Amino acid sequence: MKNEELLAAARAAMEHSYSPYSGFRVGAAVLAQSGRIYSGCNIENASYGATICAERCAIFSGIAQGERRFIKLAVVSSGDGYPWPCGICRQVMLEFMPPEGSILLEDKGKILELALDELMPHGFTKEALSSE
Repeated sequence: MKNEELLAAARAAMEHSYSPYSGFRVGAAVLAQSGRIYSGCNIENASYGATICAERCAIFSGIAQGERRFIKLAVVSSGDGYPWPCGICRQVMLEFMPPEGSILLEDKGKILELALDELMPHGFTKEALSSE
């Protein structure tokens, strides 16, 4: 899968963003280990805690379809600068992506690609829950 294909899916998902409060539209697309792509957008709510980010929307969409491992995630936004994922999204990525999984961020056509362990070093993983 070419990075551009995944970024295009993220851009298409951004068009469905429901962001009446912030006006900050975000789209994400995630490539599952199976080869399928799942997309999502940010969905705001008047009760801000009920808002969901595009990254989690895309990953959870794949999980709802039976996927459990994702290898690449693309994120785009209507704002300026790279659309850095929030801490909660980074934690979800750690649960369902390998440390070397790719994260693609786009800022006005400039693409930044980094590994998940670069984005979230020293993350809290299920291995930390082991009592052995």
